[in-house]
Amino acid sequence: MSDLLQESISEAQVAEFLLQHPDFFSRNAKLLEKLHVPHETGRAVSLVERQTSVLREKNQNLTAHLSDLIDIARHNDLQFEKTKRMVLALLDAETLDDIAIAIDESLCQDFASDATALILFTNKQLDTNNLRLMLREDAEAVGQLIGTNLPSCGRLSEAENRFIFAEDAVKVQSAAVVPLVKGETLGLLAVGSYDPNYFTSSQGTVLLSYVGEVLSRVAYRILRQQSL
Repeated sequence: MSDLLQESISEAQVAEFLLQHPDFFSRNAKLLEKLHVPHETGRAVSLVERQTSVLREKNQNLTAHLSDLIDIARHNDLQFEKTKRMVLALLDAETLDDIAIAIDESLCQDFASDATALILFTNKQLDTNNLRLMLREDAEAVGQLIGTNLPSCGRLSEAENRFIFAEDAVKVQSAAVVPLVKGETLGLLAVGSYDPNYFTSSQGTVLLSYVGEVLSRVAYRILRQQSL
């Protein structure tokens, strides 16, 4: 269609149209942003032309910045929806197995992680695929991770990686670890990736902190109910 228009409309016709409609650009001011109209002053660049160039460049930068902000907003909306589904699943949990399943399904499916581990400190010992119950004194290998009560992202030490992810430790190259705290340290949630750059120390941890707070409260309730 555009090729046909180019063939059927000549420059003379465009010029004639503009002569008959001198207010065309007043009614279509946005077109001026894309037009290149040199202001002849010999070899020198006129102030008008320079100002127009600067304004056009600023407009392009603002448009690109707005596009970036829209992309970020869409990403945040998607992350919120995923987090909401996980939180609702946790709130419906009635057993520790329910918690482990909700965490594994949400983090592996919605957030595209490769491995999860949930470790809770209790007076009972249990070891399944993604849920481990143990005495706190048996968790010396991750003492530094849970000692700060703050989420951390990046590469784990070999001992930490092996302790948390067991047989998956060889493949896990980066991880996010969230201490679970409700009055006291209840355990930790770990999310692993086979990509060494998936979790980095420069990442924000607001979402992780939020998930950790919700999970801590749910786990605390169930642990008390089951007297573990």
